Amino acid sequence: MDRRSFLKATAAASLLGPTLVREALAAKDQTLVAVAEGKNYAAITRKAVNAVGGMKRFVKAGDVVVVKPNMGWDRSTELAANTHPQVVRALVEECLAAGAKKVKVFDYTCNDSRRCYVNSGIEGALKGMKNVECKHIEPERFKKVTLNGRFLKEWELYDEALSANVFINVPIAKHHGLSKLTLGLKNIMGVMGGNRGYIHRSIDVALADVNARMKSHLTVIDATRILTAHGPQGGSMADVKVLNKVIASADIVAADAFATTLFGLKPADIPIIVAAHQRGLGEMNLERIKVVRV
Repeated sequence: MDRRSFLKATAAASLLGPTLVREALAAKDQTLVAVAEGKNYAAITRKAVNAVGGMKRFVKAGDVVVVKPNMGWDRSTELAANTHPQVVRALVEECLAAGAKKVKVFDYTCNDSRRCYVNSGIEGALKGMKNVECKHIEPERFKKVTLNGRFLKEWELYDEALSANVFINVPIAKHHGLSKLTLGLKNIMGVMGGNRGYIHRSIDVALADVNARMKSHLTVIDATRILTAHGPQGGSMADVKVLNKVIASADIVAADAFATTLFGLKPADIPIIVAAHQRGLGEMNLERIKVVRV
């Protein structure tokens, strides 16, 4: 609801009583998160995106789009260390159908990039698609960016992420030894260069600094299977739980906040979610988030 519509709604409601005024205020304040469930991962990805307005809400004809999954680990799909390739391909197809001129898919991997791109299944899933690039990070293309953050004053960010018209953040939901969970807000590390280990000194504040500069227009969290322990790499099927879910929201904080519940946690348990919410980057209060299940 835009401001003009909101004012009209509240004015009309005021004529009918305080109950409708409260309802109008709630409609303005609520953030939308969609949760789709099923075993056809491409289909549920599309359902989740459609429930938050459809890809044409985010991608316009002629746009250059970055779809940024997690493919940072030399792990096969079922081990839940990387975003599911079917989720990534469905999003790329939706971007092209919405009119994207080019879709770029990349990640600054932790393990050997050639092995990560292949063994994640993502490179193979995108092979042969027209107007789609799934190429390795080129270190010389990192650009020092002024952040003026609370921890990071500047940092090297990937220029292809910075220059894209639309940035779609596609993490897998999983455990992380340092930050407890890694979701959308942490997935932004895949466009960061430099000595990324440095940010571990204050990882929640540092990631809030980067997310304040590098906006995710749409966040789609792969929870088709989640890593419940020994993240972010994993390596044992004993730590994998199949949920067959995909979460989507235009609000990265809200998407991450809801995803904490999949692990029996609360948004307040995850420092990066708290830091991003305090920075005004999105909503973490589950009572103010409208969850639509499709």
